Amino acid sequence: MVLTSIHLLVYTALFFIVGMYKPHWPLFFMKQPTRFLVSSITLVAIMGGVTLYGEGHKEELLLAKKAAEKAALVSEIPEAK
Repeated sequence: MVLTSIHLLVYTALFFIVGMYKPHWPLFFMKQPTRFLVSSITLVAIMGGVTLYGEGHKEELLLAKKAAEKAALVSEIPEAK
Protein backbone atom coordinates (compact mmCIF):
# COMPACT_ATOMS: atom_id res chain seq x y z
CA MET A 1 0.00 0.00 0.00
CA VAL A 2 2.90 2.34 0.61
CA LEU A 3 4.03 2.13 -3.00
CA THR A 4 0.48 2.78 -4.20
CA SER A 5 0.23 5.86 -2.01
CA ILE A 6 3.52 7.20 -3.37
CA HIS A 7 2.22 6.71 -6.92
CA LEU A 8 -1.00 8.51 -6.00
CA LEU A 9 0.95 11.45 -4.56
CA VAL A 10 3.18 11.70 -7.64
CA TYR A 11 0.16 11.66 -9.97
CA THR A 12 -1.52 14.24 -7.77
CA ALA A 13 1.50 16.53 -8.02
CA LEU A 14 1.53 16.15 -11.82
CA PHE A 15 -2.22 16.81 -11.95
CA PHE A 16 -1.78 19.95 -9.86
CA ILE A 17 1.12 21.34 -11.90
CA VAL A 18 -0.56 20.71 -15.24
CA GLY A 19 -3.94 21.85 -13.95
CA MET A 20 -2.59 25.13 -12.65
CA TYR A 21 -0.93 25.80 -15.99
CA LYS A 22 -3.89 24.83 -18.22
CA PRO A 23 -7.02 23.55 -16.41
CA HIS A 24 -8.44 22.25 -19.70
CA TRP A 25 -5.74 19.61 -20.06
CA PRO A 26 -6.40 17.38 -17.02
CA LEU A 27 -10.13 18.21 -16.98
CA PHE A 28 -10.69 17.78 -20.70
CA PHE A 29 -14.21 16.40 -20.21
CA MET A 30 -15.53 19.64 -18.66
CA LYS A 31 -16.70 22.73 -20.52
CA GLN A 32 -15.43 25.33 -18.04
CA PRO A 33 -12.80 23.86 -15.69
CA THR A 34 -11.33 26.27 -13.15
CA ARG A 35 -8.13 26.37 -11.16
CA PHE A 36 -10.20 26.26 -7.98
CA LEU A 37 -11.61 22.88 -9.03
CA VAL A 38 -8.10 21.62 -9.79
CA SER A 39 -6.88 22.70 -6.36
CA SER A 40 -9.93 21.10 -4.68
CA ILE A 41 -9.36 17.77 -6.43
CA THR A 42 -5.68 17.99 -5.53
CA LEU A 43 -6.47 18.59 -1.87
CA VAL A 44 -8.75 15.54 -1.70
CA ALA A 45 -6.21 13.36 -3.51
CA ILE A 46 -3.40 14.47 -1.17
CA MET A 47 -5.50 13.65 1.88
CA GLY A 48 -6.25 10.22 0.42
CA GLY A 49 -2.62 9.55 -0.46
CA VAL A 50 -1.30 10.56 2.95
CA THR A 51 -3.95 8.46 4.71
CA LEU A 52 -3.13 5.48 2.51
CA TYR A 53 0.57 5.93 3.25
CA GLY A 54 -0.04 6.03 7.00
CA GLU A 55 -2.21 2.92 6.98
CA GLY A 56 0.24 1.04 4.77
CA HIS A 57 3.18 1.97 6.96
CA LYS A 58 1.30 0.87 10.08
CA GLU A 59 0.45 -2.45 8.41
CA GLU A 60 4.10 -3.03 7.47
CA LEU A 61 5.21 -2.35 11.05
CA LEU A 62 2.66 -4.84 12.41
CA LEU A 63 3.79 -7.51 9.94
CA ALA A 64 7.44 -6.94 10.88
CA LYS A 65 6.56 -7.18 14.58
CA LYS A 66 4.65 -10.44 14.04
CA ALA A 67 7.55 -11.89 12.04
CA ALA A 68 10.00 -10.97 14.81
CA GLU A 69 7.76 -12.56 17.45
CA LYS A 70 7.43 -15.70 15.35
CA ALA A 71 11.21 -15.92 14.91
CA ALA A 72 11.68 -15.49 18.66
CA LEU A 73 9.21 -18.28 19.39
CA VAL A 74 10.93 -20.63 16.97
CA SER A 75 14.34 -19.97 18.50
CA GLU A 76 13.07 -20.81 22.03
CA ILE A 77 12.00 -24.36 21.09
CA PRO A 78 14.67 -26.84 22.20
CA GLU A 79 16.11 -29.12 19.56
CA ALA A 80 15.49 -32.88 19.82
CA LYS A 81 18.60 -35.06 19.68
